Amino acid sequence: MSAGEGMSSGRPRVVRESLRGALPSDFTGFYVLRHKVYLRYAYLQLGDKDEAIDAVEEVFVQLATVWRDVLAQPSVEAYAFAALKEEVSRRLQDRQRPMALVETAAFAEVRRRTRARLEVLESRLGLFAAIARLPERHFDVVLLHYVMERTQQDAARIMGISYPTVRSHLRGARRRLAKDLGITWSDAPEDSTQEER
Repeated sequence: MSAGEGMSSGRPRVVRESLRGALPSDFTGFYVLRHKVYLRYAYLQLGDKDEAIDAVEEVFVQLATVWRDVLAQPSVEAYAFAALKEEVSRRLQDRQRPMALVETAAFAEVRRRTRARLEVLESRLGLFAAIARLPERHFDVVLLHYVMERTQQDAARIMGISYPTVRSHLRGARRRLAKDLGITWSDAPEDSTQEER
C-alpha cells in the first residue's frame, strides 16, 4: 500500500467522530509524539494555521482508519511523513499557490528579532527562498533541522530514515544553498548533539 492509498480528503468528517474512544494506544502514542511537529511542518508550507490544523487532522484520521496496514509498513515514520507531505502538496496544488515558506519563516523571524536587527532578516529572506528551491529530501531535512530546530537524530526519526542519510542530505543541501546564494561552503562537521525538542 502506498502512502497515498486511503489518504484522500474526500472522506466524510463523520469518520472523526466514529474514531473517538476507539483508537489503539500505539496510534495515540504516535499522535502525541508527532502531532506538534507535523503541525509546524504543515504551517510553514501552507501559511495558514487553520489549514495546517485541518491538513494534519486529515492525515491522522486517515492513518487511524488504516492503522493496521500502517503498522505493517517497513517504517511507520516514513509512511506517515509521506502521507503528511502528500496532503500538504495536494493542498498547495488545489489552491494553485506556491509554498509559503518564505512568508511564514520570515514572519516567525520578525517575531524573534528586534527592530534594530531587521537587516539580518533581509539577508535571510534570500535564504528561505533558496531553501524552498531545494530538492525534496534536502528541503525536508533543512526545514526540520534548521528552520524547525529539530536535532538531526530527531529529523531522521520523523522522516523514517537513517541518521547518516540525514547528515548526507544536509551536506548536499548546504552545498546547493552555498552555490545558490554565492557563498563559500565549509565542509566542517556540524555539532548535532543539541538537546531534542
